[in-house]
Amino acid sequence: MIEVYKMSLNDLESIKEILVSDFDDFWDYSILKDELSSTNSYYLVAKSDNEILGFAGIKYVLNDADIMNIVVKKSKRKSGIGSLLLKNIIELCKKLNVSTLFLEVNEKNLPAISLYKKFGFEEVGFRKNYYKENNAIVMKKENL
Repeated sequence: MIEVYKMSLNDLESIKEILVSDFDDFWDYSILKDELSSTNSYYLVAKSDNEILGFAGIKYVLNDADIMNIVVKKSKRKSGIGSLLLKNIIELCKKLNVSTLFLEVNEKNLPAISLYKKFGFEEVGFRKNYYKENNAIVMKKENL
């Protein structure tokens, strides 16, 4: 059974050595550590049998929030963990009285774009070369 709860520094420490190899190279340990310490950030972790399967985070100000990342362990992708994390992020935003949720997604990340659309996100903008050589699509979901 997969459980989702607030991510701690201990959770981050437990994946420090495999963060880049098993998850993603977009965010490194020190950036995530700063995010976990920020009063305007909130991260969730998905675990099963004490194994971290993925994590997701937002940064929020007043009634707006940005999804900073949703990352699933490479060996566990395409198993619904991303959907579970996104569902929990949306529920968290409702509790925080967030009315608009934004994100940027690599235009080549078709599985992620499909996931966001499934959850009601709409394309509202474009950022050229946001991901090194790739562009980003800006998406938002309103009236959470």
